[in-house]
Amino acid sequence: MSYQHAVVWLDHLRAVVIDFSIDKENVHFVASETEQRQVHRKSGVPGSGKAADDHVFFDQVVAELGDAREILILGPGNAKLAFKKDLDHRHARVGQLVVAVESADHPTVEQLLATARKYFRRIDNLRGV
Repeated sequence: MSYQHAVVWLDHLRAVVIDFSIDKENVHFVASETEQRQVHRKSGVPGSGKAADDHVFFDQVVAELGDAREILILGPGNAKLAFKKDLDHRHARVGQLVVAVESADHPTVEQLLATARKYFRRIDNLRGV
C-alpha cells in the first residue's frame, strides 16, 4: 500500500518509522547493530570523540520509508541531522521528500503519530490539499 506521509524518529541506536494515510498507519522499528555509542570521554580512543555515521542503519531506515511522498524527521541530538545529510548525499531522491527536520525527545508511538498528523495537516492546509 502506498502512504502519503511518513515520520521518522531516530537517535544513533534505534529508529521508529511510521508511514500513514488519513485512517491507516504502519509502524516499523529499526535498531542499529553497532554497540553503545558513548564515545565522549576524556581518555581512551584518540580522535574527534565523535562516532562515525552508521550508513547500514541509515539504509535500513530508508528501506522502511518505502514510497512515502513526504517525510518528517524527528529526534534528539544530532542523529536526525546526520540522517538528513546522509539522505542528501547517498539517497538524493528520498532527501528531496523531507519537509522538515525537528527536535523531539523520546515520544511514544502514539505521541509520534499525533505530532506527525498535526504537522502534515498544517502543511496540507497551507498547500490547499
